[in-house]
Amino acid sequence: MPAPGFTGGLLDRADHLRHDADAFASAMGNWQARLLKLHDFEPEVSEDGRLAWTMLTEAPDEAEFVLLGLDNGRPRFAAVMPGQAAPPPFRSPNLFALLDQLQPGEAATFAAARSLIDWHARHPFCARCGVKTAIFRAGWGRKCDGCGTEHFPRVDPVVIMIAEHDGRALLGRQPSWPRGRYSALAGFLEPGESIEEAVTREISEEAGIKVTNVRYIASQPWPFPSQLMIACVATAADDTLTLDTNELEDAIWVTRDEVRAALAGEEAPFLAPPPYAIAHTLLATWAEGA
Repeated sequence: MPAPGFTGGLLDRADHLRHDADAFASAMGNWQARLLKLHDFEPEVSEDGRLAWTMLTEAPDEAEFVLLGLDNGRPRFAAVMPGQAAPPPFRSPNLFALLDQLQPGEAATFAAARSLIDWHARHPFCARCGVKTAIFRAGWGRKCDGCGTEHFPRVDPVVIMIAEHDGRALLGRQPSWPRGRYSALAGFLEPGESIEEAVTREISEEAGIKVTNVRYIASQPWPFPSQLMIACVATAADDTLTLDTNELEDAIWVTRDEVRAALAGEEAPFLAPPPYAIAHTLLATWAEGA
Protein backbone atom coordinates (compact mmCIF):
# COMPACT_ATOMS: atom_id res chain seq x y z
CA MET A 1 0.00 0.00 0.00
CA PRO A 2 1.39 3.45 -0.89
CA ALA A 3 2.00 5.61 2.17
CA PRO A 4 -0.75 8.22 2.65
CA GLY A 5 0.22 11.84 2.13
CA PHE A 6 1.35 13.92 5.12
CA THR A 7 2.63 10.80 6.92
CA GLY A 8 6.20 9.64 7.52
CA GLY A 9 7.30 12.62 9.61
CA LEU A 10 11.04 12.91 10.15
CA LEU A 11 11.12 15.09 13.27
CA ASP A 12 11.47 13.86 16.84
CA ARG A 13 8.52 15.66 18.46
CA ALA A 14 10.53 15.98 21.69
CA ASP A 15 7.60 15.95 24.10
CA HIS A 16 9.98 16.17 27.06
CA LEU A 17 10.97 19.70 26.01
CA ARG A 18 7.36 20.88 26.08
CA HIS A 19 7.19 20.51 29.87
CA ASP A 20 10.52 22.18 30.65
CA ALA A 21 10.66 25.96 30.24
CA ASP A 22 14.44 26.03 30.65
CA ALA A 23 14.94 23.32 28.04
CA PHE A 24 12.63 25.18 25.65
CA ALA A 25 14.61 28.39 26.19
CA SER A 26 17.81 26.46 25.53
CA ALA A 27 16.36 25.11 22.28
CA MET A 28 15.41 28.65 21.27
CA GLY A 29 18.99 29.76 21.88
CA ASN A 30 20.58 26.84 20.04
CA TRP A 31 22.66 28.13 17.14
CA GLN A 32 21.28 25.30 14.99
CA ALA A 33 17.64 26.25 15.64
CA ARG A 34 15.68 27.09 12.50
CA LEU A 35 12.30 28.63 11.68
CA LEU A 36 9.97 27.24 9.00
CA LYS A 37 9.44 29.73 6.20
CA LEU A 38 5.74 30.24 5.58
CA HIS A 39 3.95 32.90 3.55
CA ASP A 40 0.27 33.26 4.44
CA PHE A 41 0.30 29.71 5.82
CA GLU A 42 1.90 28.33 2.64
CA PRO A 43 5.39 26.79 2.63
CA GLU A 44 8.41 27.79 0.62
CA VAL A 45 9.57 24.70 -1.26
CA SER A 46 12.89 24.06 -3.00
CA GLU A 47 13.25 22.41 -6.41
CA ASP A 48 14.03 19.08 -4.74
CA GLY A 49 10.82 19.17 -2.69
CA ARG A 50 12.22 20.31 0.65
CA LEU A 51 10.91 22.93 3.04
CA ALA A 52 12.83 26.17 3.47
CA TRP A 53 14.11 27.27 6.89
CA THR A 54 15.61 30.47 8.26
CA MET A 55 17.02 31.87 11.50
CA LEU A 56 14.64 32.57 14.40
CA THR A 57 15.85 36.18 14.36
CA GLU A 58 14.09 36.60 11.00
CA ALA A 59 10.69 36.36 12.71
CA PRO A 60 8.86 39.61 13.62
CA ASP A 61 9.45 40.87 17.16
CA GLU A 62 5.91 39.99 18.28
CA ALA A 63 6.14 36.37 17.06
CA GLU A 64 5.67 33.45 19.43
CA PHE A 65 7.22 30.09 18.69
CA VAL A 66 6.00 26.52 18.39
CA LEU A 67 8.60 23.77 18.76
CA LEU A 68 7.83 21.39 15.90
CA GLY A 69 10.53 18.96 17.02
CA LEU A 70 14.15 18.03 16.59
CA ASP A 71 15.95 17.19 13.35
CA ASN A 72 18.88 15.04 14.53
CA GLY A 73 18.97 17.14 17.68
CA ARG A 74 18.54 20.46 15.87
CA PRO A 75 15.44 22.40 17.00
CA ARG A 76 12.85 23.27 14.39
CA PHE A 77 10.20 25.95 15.01
CA ALA A 78 7.18 27.61 13.44
CA ALA A 79 6.05 31.15 14.27
CA VAL A 80 2.65 32.15 15.66
CA MET A 81 1.64 35.77 15.18
CA PRO A 82 -0.69 37.16 17.89
CA GLY A 83 -3.89 38.41 16.33
CA GLN A 84 -3.24 36.64 13.03
CA ALA A 85 -6.42 35.71 11.18
CA ALA A 86 -6.98 32.03 10.44
CA PRO A 87 -6.37 30.96 6.83
CA PRO A 88 -9.31 30.65 4.42
CA PRO A 89 -10.99 27.23 4.25
CA PHE A 90 -10.00 26.69 0.62
CA ARG A 91 -6.55 25.88 -0.76
CA SER A 92 -5.02 28.18 -3.35
CA PRO A 93 -3.77 26.89 -6.73
CA ASN A 94 -0.27 27.73 -5.52
CA LEU A 95 -0.65 25.50 -2.47
CA PHE A 96 -1.98 22.64 -4.62
CA ALA A 97 1.21 22.85 -6.70
CA LEU A 98 3.47 23.00 -3.64
CA LEU A 99 1.83 19.94 -2.08
CA ASP A 100 2.55 17.98 -5.25
CA GLN A 101 6.23 19.00 -5.01
CA LEU A 102 6.87 18.24 -1.32
CA GLN A 103 8.72 15.08 -0.36
CA PRO A 104 6.67 12.83 1.99
CA GLY A 105 8.56 13.54 5.22
CA GLU A 106 8.63 17.26 4.45
CA ALA A 107 4.88 17.26 3.83
CA ALA A 108 4.36 15.72 7.29
CA THR A 109 6.33 18.55 8.91
CA PHE A 110 4.32 21.15 7.02
CA ALA A 111 1.05 19.43 8.01
CA ALA A 112 1.92 19.62 11.71
CA ALA A 113 2.99 23.26 11.45
CA ARG A 114 -0.05 24.31 9.44
CA SER A 115 -2.50 22.62 11.81
CA LEU A 116 -0.87 24.10 14.90
CA ILE A 117 -0.65 27.66 13.59
CA ASP A 118 -4.22 27.48 12.34
CA TRP A 119 -5.38 26.24 15.76
CA HIS A 120 -3.63 29.10 17.57
CA ALA A 121 -5.21 31.61 15.19
CA ARG A 122 -8.69 30.21 15.88
CA HIS A 123 -8.42 29.89 19.67
CA PRO A 124 -7.18 33.16 21.20
CA PHE A 125 -9.91 33.10 23.89
CA CYS A 126 -10.97 30.56 26.49
CA ALA A 127 -13.99 28.46 25.52
CA ARG A 128 -14.93 28.21 29.21
CA CYS A 129 -14.85 31.83 30.41
CA GLY A 130 -13.98 33.95 27.36
CA VAL A 131 -10.76 35.41 28.74
CA LYS A 132 -7.70 35.71 26.50
CA THR A 133 -5.42 32.65 26.47
CA ALA A 134 -1.63 32.50 26.32
CA ILE A 135 0.60 30.06 24.50
CA PHE A 136 2.37 27.42 26.65
CA ARG A 137 3.88 23.91 26.47
CA ALA A 138 6.31 24.98 23.73
CA GLY A 139 3.38 26.00 21.56
CA TRP A 140 1.38 22.78 21.95
CA GLY A 141 -1.26 24.35 24.17
CA ARG A 142 -2.90 27.55 25.37
CA LYS A 143 -3.71 28.45 28.96
CA CYS A 144 -6.44 30.78 30.16
CA ASP A 145 -5.24 33.79 32.13
CA GLY A 146 -8.60 33.94 33.89
CA CYS A 147 -9.80 30.50 34.99
CA GLY A 148 -6.60 28.58 34.33
CA THR A 149 -8.19 26.11 31.87
CA GLU A 150 -5.67 24.45 29.59
CA HIS A 151 -6.58 24.03 25.91
CA PHE A 152 -4.86 21.71 23.46
CA PRO A 153 -4.93 21.36 19.67
CA ARG A 154 -7.91 19.34 18.49
CA VAL A 155 -8.10 16.82 15.67
CA ASP A 156 -11.47 16.11 14.04
CA PRO A 157 -11.97 12.50 12.85
CA VAL A 158 -13.39 12.06 9.34
CA VAL A 159 -14.32 8.78 7.65
CA ILE A 160 -13.53 8.51 3.94
CA MET A 161 -14.74 5.38 2.23
CA ILE A 162 -15.49 3.31 -0.81
CA ALA A 163 -18.64 1.22 -1.09
CA GLU A 164 -18.01 -1.77 -3.36
CA HIS A 165 -20.52 -3.90 -5.23
CA ASP A 166 -19.92 -6.62 -7.82
CA GLY A 167 -16.29 -5.61 -8.40
CA ARG A 168 -17.00 -1.89 -8.67
CA ALA A 169 -16.38 1.04 -6.33
CA LEU A 170 -18.69 3.96 -5.63
CA LEU A 171 -17.18 7.42 -6.14
CA GLY A 172 -18.82 10.80 -5.73
CA ARG A 173 -18.29 14.31 -6.98
CA GLN A 174 -18.71 17.75 -5.39
CA PRO A 175 -19.35 20.73 -7.68
CA SER A 176 -16.39 22.72 -6.32
CA TRP A 177 -13.87 20.09 -7.49
CA PRO A 178 -11.87 20.29 -10.73
CA ARG A 179 -13.74 19.24 -13.83
CA GLY A 180 -14.11 15.44 -14.04
CA ARG A 181 -12.78 14.67 -10.55
CA TYR A 182 -14.46 11.93 -8.53
CA SER A 183 -13.34 10.63 -5.16
CA ALA A 184 -14.33 8.55 -2.16
CA LEU A 185 -17.28 9.69 -0.07
CA ALA A 186 -16.41 11.33 3.26
CA GLY A 187 -17.94 12.82 6.39
CA PHE A 188 -17.23 13.75 9.99
CA LEU A 189 -17.76 11.29 12.80
CA GLU A 190 -20.58 12.41 15.05
CA PRO A 191 -20.64 12.16 18.87
CA GLY A 192 -21.44 8.66 20.06
CA GLU A 193 -20.45 6.94 16.79
CA SER A 194 -17.90 4.26 16.03
CA ILE A 195 -15.91 4.39 12.79
CA GLU A 196 -18.03 1.57 11.35
CA GLU A 197 -21.27 3.34 12.26
CA ALA A 198 -20.09 6.61 10.72
CA VAL A 199 -19.13 4.87 7.46
CA THR A 200 -22.52 3.16 7.30
CA ARG A 201 -24.44 6.36 8.05
CA GLU A 202 -22.52 8.59 5.64
CA ILE A 203 -22.88 6.23 2.67
CA SER A 204 -26.57 5.84 3.40
CA GLU A 205 -27.12 9.60 3.76
CA GLU A 206 -25.12 10.65 0.70
CA ALA A 207 -25.84 7.83 -1.74
CA GLY A 208 -28.80 5.88 -0.33
CA ILE A 209 -26.72 2.70 -0.17
CA LYS A 210 -26.82 0.20 2.70
CA VAL A 211 -23.43 -1.32 3.53
CA THR A 212 -21.93 -3.98 5.79
CA ASN A 213 -18.48 -5.43 6.44
CA VAL A 214 -16.67 -2.14 7.00
CA ARG A 215 -12.89 -2.62 6.78
CA TYR A 216 -10.25 -0.14 7.91
CA ILE A 217 -7.50 0.57 5.33
CA ALA A 218 -5.34 3.49 6.52
CA SER A 219 -5.37 6.95 8.10
CA GLN A 220 -3.93 10.36 7.31
CA PRO A 221 -3.55 13.75 9.02
CA TRP A 222 -5.18 16.43 6.89
CA PRO A 223 -4.08 19.96 7.84
CA PHE A 224 -6.98 21.95 6.35
CA PRO A 225 -7.47 22.78 9.13
CA SER A 226 -6.88 19.65 11.26
CA GLN A 227 -8.61 16.35 10.54
CA LEU A 228 -7.68 12.70 10.86
CA MET A 229 -8.91 10.97 7.69
CA ILE A 230 -9.87 7.34 8.34
CA ALA A 231 -10.05 5.36 5.10
CA CYS A 232 -12.34 2.33 4.86
CA VAL A 233 -13.99 -0.03 2.37
CA ALA A 234 -17.51 -1.41 2.87
CA THR A 235 -19.69 -3.91 1.01
CA ALA A 236 -22.88 -2.53 -0.59
CA ALA A 237 -26.11 -4.50 -0.60
CA ASP A 238 -27.01 -3.21 -4.09
CA ASP A 239 -25.98 -0.53 -6.58
CA THR A 240 -29.13 1.61 -6.73
CA LEU A 241 -28.23 5.20 -5.91
CA THR A 242 -30.33 7.89 -4.25
CA LEU A 243 -28.11 10.96 -4.02
CA ASP A 244 -28.26 13.74 -1.46
CA THR A 245 -27.72 16.63 -3.87
CA ASN A 246 -26.79 18.91 -0.96
CA GLU A 247 -23.67 16.76 -0.59
CA LEU A 248 -22.97 15.29 -4.04
CA GLU A 249 -23.35 16.58 -7.57
CA ASP A 250 -22.98 13.10 -9.03
CA ALA A 251 -21.81 9.57 -8.23
CA ILE A 252 -20.57 6.70 -10.39
CA TRP A 253 -19.59 3.05 -10.07
CA VAL A 254 -16.10 2.29 -11.46
CA THR A 255 -14.17 -0.92 -12.05
CA ARG A 256 -10.67 -1.73 -10.84
CA ASP A 257 -9.31 -1.36 -14.37
CA GLU A 258 -10.88 2.09 -14.63
CA VAL A 259 -9.41 3.08 -11.26
CA ARG A 260 -5.95 1.86 -12.26
CA ALA A 261 -6.16 3.85 -15.49
CA ALA A 262 -7.23 7.02 -13.68
CA LEU A 263 -4.42 6.69 -11.11
CA ALA A 264 -1.90 6.23 -13.93
CA GLY A 265 -3.16 9.38 -15.68
CA GLU A 266 -4.50 7.39 -18.60
CA GLU A 267 -7.89 7.67 -20.31
CA ALA A 268 -10.56 6.93 -17.71
CA PRO A 269 -14.13 7.95 -16.85
CA PHE A 270 -12.92 10.21 -14.02
CA LEU A 271 -10.01 12.32 -12.84
CA ALA A 272 -8.32 10.73 -9.81
CA PRO A 273 -7.66 12.60 -6.54
CA PRO A 274 -4.09 13.90 -6.11
CA PRO A 275 -1.39 11.59 -4.68
CA TYR A 276 -1.14 13.49 -1.37
CA ALA A 277 -4.85 12.81 -0.61
CA ILE A 278 -5.67 9.59 1.21
CA ALA A 279 -8.45 8.99 -1.32
CA HIS A 280 -5.63 8.27 -3.78
CA THR A 281 -4.13 5.72 -1.39
CA LEU A 282 -7.56 4.20 -0.79
CA LEU A 283 -8.28 3.83 -4.50
CA ALA A 284 -4.83 2.39 -5.20
CA THR A 285 -5.25 -0.16 -2.40
CA TRP A 286 -8.75 -1.13 -3.51
CA ALA A 287 -7.60 -1.47 -7.14
CA GLU A 288 -5.09 -4.08 -6.02
CA GLY A 289 -7.78 -6.17 -4.36
CA ALA A 290 -8.15 -4.84 -0.80
